[in-house]
Amino acid sequence: MSDLVAALDPERVQVGDVARRLYSRDASVLRGGRAGVICFPVTTAEVSACVVAAVAHGRDFVVRGAGTGLAGGAVPCDEPVMIVLTRMDRILEVDESRRLAWVEPGVVNLDLSRHLGGTGLHFAPDPSSQQSCTIGGNVANNSGGPHCLLYGVTSAHVLAVEVVLPDGEVVVLGNEEGDSVGYDLRGAFVGGEGTLGIATRICVRLTEDPPEVATLLLDFMSVGAAAETVSAIIAAGMIPAALEMMDQRVVEAVEPFVNAGYPTDAAAVLIVELDGQPAGVADEIMRIGELASTHGARSVRVAADEGERERIWKGRKSAFGAIAVIKPDYYLNDTVIPRTKLAEVVERIYEIVEEQDLIVMNVFHAGDGNLHPLLLFDAREEGVMERVLAAGEEIVRVSVAAGGVLSGEHGIGLEKKRFMSLQFSPADLEVQSRLRAAFDPDGRANPAKVLPSGASCGHVTSLGRLPEGTWV
Repeated sequence: MSDLVAALDPERVQVGDVARRLYSRDASVLRGGRAGVICFPVTTAEVSACVVAAVAHGRDFVVRGAGTGLAGGAVPCDEPVMIVLTRMDRILEVDESRRLAWVEPGVVNLDLSRHLGGTGLHFAPDPSSQQSCTIGGNVANNSGGPHCLLYGVTSAHVLAVEVVLPDGEVVVLGNEEGDSVGYDLRGAFVGGEGTLGIATRICVRLTEDPPEVATLLLDFMSVGAAAETVSAIIAAGMIPAALEMMDQRVVEAVEPFVNAGYPTDAAAVLIVELDGQPAGVADEIMRIGELASTHGARSVRVAADEGERERIWKGRKSAFGAIAVIKPDYYLNDTVIPRTKLAEVVERIYEIVEEQDLIVMNVFHAGDGNLHPLLLFDAREEGVMERVLAAGEEIVRVSVAAGGVLSGEHGIGLEKKRFMSLQFSPADLEVQSRLRAAFDPDGRANPAKVLPSGASCGHVTSLGRLPEGTWV
């Protein structure tokens, strides 16, 4: 600890019980080990010093942002040094002509686009937690968001990253031009979940504001009809900026809060956002209206103004908070399936949840098949956590069996590493392990995450370590 205090200062190195408890969990339902020393660096040099001190004393380290992660990626194992980057929150440079910006990892996602107001530019990745999640966390998990259907997830918007490697060396991966030759180490780093090093400065690509935007609200009397409409829109050659689905329980929960005019008797609603040149947007509005009617939509409403657009989106982005009127806790799953299997898999999710005597609210990125079933529960109820996790596991297995993948944007973390063999062969996992070792041969950076291993901190109890696959 003395080395860390010397590198930072006493006020930015904490070991108090409250702090250690606070930084021992993220927004997931996982309970793991306990944080060791907690550091709050404000410069790249200080981050490097924290890493060097941890390694010198044989300690692991875990990097952490706002703690909004849902896969246990920031849950500490075996009292590591916690390196918290929320105080590195400066927007360092904006180059409007080249459409790029350099930011520190603690910059809140939405704050960057707000900062760009009036420039005609914005940062396209927009996770539902964008009011609180940080760009460093977005880079770690390769986060998505509603508008990533058209614009791509975080990796498509990161040109370069300054990284403190697990031995303390500082390097820059990628470049401002985005055309590095050789191995794409920038691409390997984005989505590494803190296992390959620590991002301390990030060069992001900025996206031009579209000349025209239209937001549509479609409602259906069955989830299947809404899912078929999603497939029909994409099959017709249209890629909306966003294409989101919410089922009836979500609509009932959010409508009293946002007053967006959601039809609360609908089995499902779709939010379709179009952008581009005015003539093209007008044409797509007409075509989507015709497709929706063909597939059983009761109504197709086009937001009349910016205020109505904001209310429609506020409902979608407030869904996770709105569940508090139903149950105090939730487990948010994250898998991706082929669009053609949406209706089939969503119906199976309803069956799984009923079998476990739980409540589910489905709200997800329908355009790219990224499911986000919210399993609602009260953690004070005896035995409920076991049922929740059993339902979550079955949803993962059903999704992969349908031709899907384990995660679309939340990452693997502790939550899904035991399922990696469902999607990847032993050879695949070996290659991933070798890549990780190339960056971190001693395994000090965010250990026990992502790749299958022995029992991990995600399974720790007062009785010691439990076998792999046991949840507590």
